[in-house]
Amino acid sequence: MTQRSLTFIAAGGSLALLLGAFAFQHLGGLAPCKMCIWQRYPHVVAVLLGAVALFVPLPALLILGACAALATALIGGYHVGVEQGWWEGPSSCTSSGISGVATDDLFNQIMTAPLVRCDDIAWELAGLSMAGWNMVLSLVLVGFWIAALRARPTSA
Repeated sequence: MTQRSLTFIAAGGSLALLLGAFAFQHLGGLAPCKMCIWQRYPHVVAVLLGAVALFVPLPALLILGACAALATALIGGYHVGVEQGWWEGPSSCTSSGISGVATDDLFNQIMTAPLVRCDDIAWELAGLSMAGWNMVLSLVLVGFWIAALRARPTSA
């Protein structure tokens, strides 16, 4: 495959994952949690880098694209760990114990809590949550970015 086609696949994969996330949100009614939103930002960066790299095939753009895909995979992996209870997530979007909390403080925490918790799995397929699928597919995209970097440059 050519560098251009590999770059297109890598950036297009991030775009597809973004569109899928928006479809789950707007068509499927699954509101995203804070960490779900965090996973979207590197995909946006990867799409933009890929669009530029299609016309200006600089190795630095391909390296940054791989880094963006790796970043969203790492966030997704962290999110999976939070969902599985392997470690705690951000206190602003996960549940925790309430011992030693005054009634007024507890009420304030409840009233300011996000609607969607990061430690709840809203959807899964084949034992993987959306965060898990994002992690796996983003690691595949890292491979495409690296393959594009190693491929012989093509003229635009």
